[in-house]
Parts: sequence; structure tokens; C-alpha cells
Amino acid sequence: MSQFQRTAAFHTLGCKLNFAETSTIARQLTEAGYEKVSFDEKANVYVINTCSVTENADRECKFHVKRAMKANPDGLVVIVGCYAQLKPEEISQIEGVDLVLGAKEKFNILSYLDDLEKSENEGIVHSCEIEETDFFIGSYSIGDRTRAFLKVQDGCDYKCTYCTIPLARGISRSDTIENVLKNAKEIAERDIKEIVLTGVNIGDYGKGEFGNKRHEHTFLDLISELDQVEGIERIRISSIEPNLLKDESIELVSKSKSFVPHFHIPLQSGSDELLKKMKRRYLTKLYTDRVNKIREVMPDAAIGVDVIVGFPGETEELFMETYNFLNELPITYLHVFTYSERENTEAAEMEGVVPIPERKRRNKMLRILSEKKKMAFYQTQLGKTLPVLWEHENKDGKMFGFTENYVRVQKNFDQASVNQIEFSKLEKIEADGTVSVMNSFESFLEKI
Repeated sequence: MSQFQRTAAFHTLGCKLNFAETSTIARQLTEAGYEKVSFDEKANVYVINTCSVTENADRECKFHVKRAMKANPDGLVVIVGCYAQLKPEEISQIEGVDLVLGAKEKFNILSYLDDLEKSENEGIVHSCEIEETDFFIGSYSIGDRTRAFLKVQDGCDYKCTYCTIPLARGISRSDTIENVLKNAKEIAERDIKEIVLTGVNIGDYGKGEFGNKRHEHTFLDLISELDQVEGIERIRISSIEPNLLKDESIELVSKSKSFVPHFHIPLQSGSDELLKKMKRRYLTKLYTDRVNKIREVMPDAAIGVDVIVGFPGETEELFMETYNFLNELPITYLHVFTYSERENTEAAEMEGVVPIPERKRRNKMLRILSEKKKMAFYQTQLGKTLPVLWEHENKDGKMFGFTENYVRVQKNFDQASVNQIEFSKLEKIEADGTVSVMNSFESFLEKI
């Protein structure tokens, strides 16, 4: 590839971990002399980071390849990410795709770009067997001035019967504490106020590289060290398995100067029968214990829940077990996923398939429940004065931000508030579901 062709564009599908990794790949290219441009602009290289969790991974991939080709028919299109690891040959057949890189190869993108030319037929594939993915590349995203996604762990050793992530990302492995702290300090130096810890199974943090199953450190060790990093106002834990969320970690967050009172804990089902079929590593009693422990030490904490509807064998009775369990649990909101069959998973071969329309009906019921839960939680926060981190977007004269406990708030746009943490009194739930605030008081940093 000519040294004079130096523009690159990026698009990310899926989770926070993907965003962190896209940012790292983008930094590699910019450090090598590429200028980063918008995905809909003319670029020499388009990198699409894909996801395998979404139901329409193939359709989404094709859509964004077409976007790239519309922006520049001569641009090189590179596909990376989980879908690229799982279906490399299939992706290589998509018109416009020039290069497909697997889990191990994506961080060596520069070495593959040097001699890459626009493909007339199918794209070139460089994808190892997932068993060879036994190293860790630290990543963090800095696209948003207010927060950064910091990758601390990758891969998963769990064998949940519905999940392809172990096939796409390999064994559980972690960054060193030293490197995580170095990355956190780099983020702090960029005046980013919030870090979101990301990984595939971050509660399993500490397993070493190259298949070393022994924990060098624990998740508690990690958050204890991160809590001491100067310059980071907030650290948010993204998603952590209930069996790996220990009392000690909850206690640390409750007393922390940096970690915010917000937990996202996957449940997947409120039926013990289905949890066993899913091969989850806990039952509903343990989940209830975790939620109650959080509520005991942090009454105002936000607690988010992942749940799957329509899993094979989920009768109406078992679905209502889930519904009633969640309805009675003091949680804040739900992320509801409709089960879809995945190749090479145990669940895809199970009996008791739930019809698609029924899966969608159950999804809608839980989304309505989620909205009720969230509004009830927001009501408990009205009248309180809480620190809000304001974002940069100006949407019809309004700006938005989050409290520490994940209440989405709004006020009239004020450039001076962008990327600032300000004490704000929560006044009223608006029609769009956000909470309006009074004029912010002096910035949080000045107050302390």
C-alpha cells in the first residue's frame, strides 16, 4: 500500500470491549501515520470490528461494508472481531471485503496492510485456531472525552450452553496489574473523568497468559489498586458474574473514593431449572444474596441485569418464574436478549424450541418491566443533589450526563459544564425518561 495513502476509518459493533479494542487498533494506525476520518468519509482503509452476539451479525457486517464502498469504492475493507473469528471464510465472500483478521491477528493489522490491494474476488483470511489465542493485548478507548473503556481481561473458560464467546475469544486471560495501572494513568492524563472496566468475564481477572490457569491476582486486588490511581474521578464496573462478585468487592466499592455505586450482573434466567440447562455457575438464591448485599451497604446503587428470553425449554410457567423473580427483586433496569440459535452450541440442539413470536412477546413483557423498574428507581432519587458527569453532545439545546448511580439526567446546554462533574439537584422525570436538574452548583472538583 502506498505511503501516501494515509487515511483510515473505523466502525464498531457490539460491546464495550470491542470499542476498547477498536481504539487500540486506531491508535496503532495513527501512530504509523494514518489520519483517522469519519466512517462515511472517503478513506483508504475501513476497519469494521464485528460482534457475534447480535442476532444479525452477517447482515450488519454486509451493511457496513456497503457503507464503506459507497464512501470510497477503492478503499480497503478489513473485518476484525468475534464474527471474523467465527466465520472468516463466509465474510471473505462478501463483496468489497479485502482482509479478514482473526482474534490473534487483528492487533497486527499494520503488517497485513503493507502489501494489501483491493480484491477483485474474495478477501484474504488470516485467522488462527482459537486455541492459539493465548496472549493478552491491553486496550482502552478514548473516543468520548468524558469516559474511557479499559480492557482488563479477555476470553472465557465458562461453557454456557448458548454462548459462542469462548469460540470467538479463547481462554480466560488477563492484563497485568502494572499495565492496567499504566493505562489508567494514561487515561487520567487525558482529562477523562470516568473509566469503565471491561472484559469478557472480568470477575475472573488474574488468570495469566499462555493458558496459565493460576490466578496471579484477584479482581479484588485489581480494584483495590485502581482505587488509588490519582486523577480518575470515577471507575465503573461494566458486567460481572454473580458467582465472582464477592462481599469484599462490594464492600470496597461502598467505601471507595473512585468506584461508583453501579453494578451490572448477568442473571439470564430466574428459573433454577433453566440456569442448570444454561450451565450457569449459580442459582437464583446466590443471585438474590448478591443483590441484597449491595442494597445493604449501598441502598441507592444502580443494579442492572442481563436476561435471556425464549431459551429452549422455557415454558410459560418457567418464563413467569423469571418475570416474578425480577419483579420482586430490588433491581434498577434490565438488558433483555431474545434467545437465538448459535452454531456449535449445546443449546442449538436442545428440544423445547420456543416459537419466535412467543420469544418476542416475552421480550416485550420484560422490557416494559424494565422501564417500570427504572422509573421507580428514578423516583427515589428525585430531590437529591448528586454529582453529574456532563457529556459533550448538544441535542436540541440540551446536554446529558449520568449520576454516579447511573441516573440519566439533562439540562440546558452549557459549554462550561462539558466533561465536568457538578453537583445537581434532580427535579423531575421528563417525557423522554431522563431526569431534569436545577442549575448545577459549583463543580465537584472545586467542592472537594
